[in-house]
Amino acid sequence: MPAFKDRRIDRLALAVCLVGGVLLTIIGIRYMLAPQLAARTFGVPGRPAGFELHYIVGLRNIWLGLLAVVFAALQEWRALALWFTAAVGVCFADGLIAATSTGAIPQVAFHLGCGVASAVLAALCWRASRRPA
Repeated sequence: MPAFKDRRIDRLALAVCLVGGVLLTIIGIRYMLAPQLAARTFGVPGRPAGFELHYIVGLRNIWLGLLAVVFAALQEWRALALWFTAAVGVCFADGLIAATSTGAIPQVAFHLGCGVASAVLAALCWRASRRPA
């Protein structure tokens, strides 16, 4: 009976994680499609007077950075490969945003370089995940 209970808890945890992931994805899409409305919904004025959005971005970067550190510490190569694969798209998108915003070459080059580095790291992590334990 305890094994059955563990499977139920595992299924419940998986379902909650999936719903949470989908919810965060929807929130992110909403920010992309209607940024001012989304910002107001989450308590940030349409045009922040201070650094509210900077803090939000900073906290997300801290969270994502620590997630990568934990994956690396646990040698979760597949998770790292997926993390870096997602980072490729984010880095290139950030580069595009920087190019259309300021157009400053150093900032655009930084984002593009991070995208290339993330692609290389994704490939290396995937390769490490395929090696026998």
